[in-house]
Amino acid sequence: MPVVELVAAGYAYEDGPAVLADVGFGIPAGRALVLLGRNGAGKTTLLRLLSGGLRPGSGELRLDGERVRHDRAGLTRLRTSVQLVTQDPDDQLFAASVEQDVSFGPMNLGLPEEEVRARVAEALAALDIEVLRDRPTHLLSFGQRKRAAIAGAVAMRPRVLILDEPTAGLDPHGQERLLTALGRLRELGTTVVMATHDVDLALRWADDAAVLVPGGVRTGPVAELLADGELLAAAGLRLPWATAVAGLLRERGLLAPDAPAPRTPEALEAWAAAAR
Repeated sequence: MPVVELVAAGYAYEDGPAVLADVGFGIPAGRALVLLGRNGAGKTTLLRLLSGGLRPGSGELRLDGERVRHDRAGLTRLRTSVQLVTQDPDDQLFAASVEQDVSFGPMNLGLPEEEVRARVAEALAALDIEVLRDRPTHLLSFGQRKRAAIAGAVAMRPRVLILDEPTAGLDPHGQERLLTALGRLRELGTTVVMATHDVDLALRWADDAAVLVPGGVRTGPVAELLADGELLAAAGLRLPWATAVAGLLRERGLLAPDAPAPRTPEALEAWAAAAR
């Protein structure tokens, strides 16, 4: 059973056409899942529906198989399990220091001070920003603000962490540090969902993919979906470079049809060294 799930869900903004219609989409525990689609395809809307920020115009949202009520009690129950981090960290950072910001959510749960401190320390360590604990949030770099915003969500100890374009605006070094932090969260048992239009990142990072196409969502193993040229064309996406390279290698008989394809430049280099 998915942890959180949309069933026959639809949504339209006021005075606008439907953004999503009859969507069925669930997030299983323990998998790294990437949500892919062109800009304007409805990725952010879908994430806000899953996290309770928007209420489905039709269909319903379920948590552990039970319908989520969009009242105070229902949304509190949802947000102890599911946390969304938006694309712009400045939408979520508002306290004077990193520690104060990260502690805000646990304090609102009415937890004892000792428990709040433990959660803050745990979140800062998971995102590798302990040294920023007392830093004013307005003095952080963009990448530091991204990780601080994620730490605030992690301090809630959600079962599902949803990230909207988390690597947008980061340089390559910042992306690597963030991906390392996300790997650490997965090791601690958090299910991580990432929305992006970066197919190379998706193939490298995710176990499963959900691809937004006109008329719905296609889900499955990331390597399988991102090798489907017709699906990617319908979604306005391109083939990942690794998939294109693997296809070329197979055409030339250099890679067996059932052999796993290298997903990163490092993996390709290692394959080439072994094949010499």
